Amino acid sequence: MKPTKAWRKVSEAADLKRLIRNVPDFPQPGVLFRDITPLLADPSGLAMAVELMAQPFRGKRIDAVIGAESRGFIFGTAVAKELSVGFIPVRKPGKLPAKTRRREYELEYGTDALEMHADAIHSEQNVLIVDDLLATGGTLAACCDLARDAGAAIEAVAVLIELVELGGRARLGECPVFSVISY
Repeated sequence: MKPTKAWRKVSEAADLKRLIRNVPDFPQPGVLFRDITPLLADPSGLAMAVELMAQPFRGKRIDAVIGAESRGFIFGTAVAKELSVGFIPVRKPGKLPAKTRRREYELEYGTDALEMHADAIHSEQNVLIVDDLLATGGTLAACCDLARDAGAAIEAVAVLIELVELGGRARLGECPVFSVISY
């Protein structure tokens, strides 16, 4: 019997989980950090992760992929390439040379801000927002706000890993969320 498409995705996600290292008490006591560097170092694992993140959006109207510094750059540019669209970087303050839009947000353990070039997105573009991880949702909520401020329509948020117990999905409002791996 040939495996179903849904079964293959579950199997592939389980294979990827084996490439993610758990680091207890990083960056502070009580936090279990999901380290993707072993996955990034594995050519087959990296290719599978990018394909699983891009696949649901093939054939959809995506004009650009947005990714936040820094791990969002890794997966965002790869997904953009797979979808044959451009990539829009969202960076920490002071890193972009032209006029920017800015959003402050709360992290699991502090506060920060993100910026995007003011002219990076044009009104009525459809965007896909990509990152490695959805935890409490602060970073991705800021990316969604920046996209909306520019007049873009958000097709979805796609992440490699979602830490379900932290409830970050709720901070994204009505944005559809697609995650490859859930903890």
